[in-house]
Amino acid sequence: MKTIAMTMSTALLALSTTLAAASDFDAAAYHDSNCMRCHDNSVYTRDNRRVRDHAMLEAQVARCDAMLETKLFPDDLALLVDHLNRNFYKFTQ
Repeated sequence: MKTIAMTMSTALLALSTTLAAASDFDAAAYHDSNCMRCHDNSVYTRDNRRVRDHAMLEAQVARCDAMLETKLFPDDLALLVDHLNRNFYKFTQ
């Protein structure tokens, strides 16, 4: 019984730590410290940009996450997409 309680406590602690980390994600700060390592803001606003709709933006952010091997949580990826869309792309969803 004591082992089960310890296992449950450890699992709950790990889950709460994960949830807290995900909720503290700052998309703007992440963008500035990670995305800007590879490119500047001009890739979002140039005439011949690759990303032409919201779905393409989601896919591109996922590719960048894979390339940087940052392994963002899905919720954090969504926050980063929202940040980019709100500040640069302005796509309808």
